Amino acid sequence: MINPFEFVLPTKIRYGAGILKVLGEELRLLKAKKVMIITDGGLVNAGMVKRIEEIIRTEGMKSIIYDEIEANPKDYNVEACAEKARVESVDTLLAFGGGSPIDAAKAVSVLVRQGGKVRDYKGKGKIKNDCLPLITIPTTAGTGSEITFSSVITDTKEKVKFTIKSTAIAAKTAIIDPELTLSVPPLITAATGIDALTHAIEGYTANCTEPIAEAVGLYAVEYISGNLEEAVKNGRNLAARDKMMMGSLMAGLSFSHADVASVHCMAEALGSLYDAPHGMCNAILLPYVMEYNLPAAVCKYARIARAMGIKEKDDYMAAVKGIGHIKKLSKEIGLPGIRSLNVNTDDFVLLAEMSEKNGSNNSNPRKITKDEYMALFYKAYYDCD
Repeated sequence: MINPFEFVLPTKIRYGAGILKVLGEELRLLKAKKVMIITDGGLVNAGMVKRIEEIIRTEGMKSIIYDEIEANPKDYNVEACAEKARVESVDTLLAFGGGSPIDAAKAVSVLVRQGGKVRDYKGKGKIKNDCLPLITIPTTAGTGSEITFSSVITDTKEKVKFTIKSTAIAAKTAIIDPELTLSVPPLITAATGIDALTHAIEGYTANCTEPIAEAVGLYAVEYISGNLEEAVKNGRNLAARDKMMMGSLMAGLSFSHADVASVHCMAEALGSLYDAPHGMCNAILLPYVMEYNLPAAVCKYARIARAMGIKEKDDYMAAVKGIGHIKKLSKEIGLPGIRSLNVNTDDFVLLAEMSEKNGSNNSNPRKITKDEYMALFYKAYYDCD
């Protein structure tokens, strides 16, 4: 029997090369008059935000830019952005960028209308339906944040990440245009790509997953693993970028309707303590957590391996080869080891404790405690030798 579950997708998806041109139409549907573009300074400096401004201007609407969102968006980023949106009487939000601007924008949509501090909304049942409308436009193929209804924010006082979650903060429309990823540098393409692969694998294998999340997660593995190396090494290949963007989208659908697991628990601990890039942390840790989980996930890991093109009849051997393939792929696309994050082994006890306390810890397919987390941090560290 299939366990009861819900599959809610509150966001309209508009997908395709060149689909950015529909932005004006979607803004008209929201009756937007003044739009805040939430992004980061790099995209402003690259001139990419000008395209968004021009579309808004052509529609006869006003826009302002908030470009102070940092990687691993901070509580003070969200609160300062929300205050500016209130002062400027903004009626619509537009998140443009990777996961950080998009996650920040979802949190801003709450604070503008409902007030308080972002930390006030941690947990479930604290967010009302009254949120500022949001359009999301991703520029990386990695997070899937454009269609999820959760937001991960860094508490800078406690030095810990926390999640707010509600369908009320989901984007009204996600405009997903693979052409926007053509200029993403190789290392970012690599890290965000393995980040998306992590979402797909954890969404497929989490204890709380369900058949639809499993289906899109497994299909995402096929899209991502078959196109990531080409996207890294030939970034102007639109066909590869297209498959990576779709893979990222499907992976986002998978984990948002299931959960992530121990890779994310460890990655979020690293991001909290070292402000390390989230996608890079996931990419570094994924194969080590899979090795730990193998005894409890042989059949699913075997299916993942076969989705990556591995021809092996024996499930256990297929699973082992799949994990090896991910390690090899990470090296082929130039991803560094955990030492590149300048971690201190003295922090491994604290990182392990933080990982165990993460809300997604119980979703891991194999029970894992602080001691096992610490062993995995050490294994990743000494594997760099």
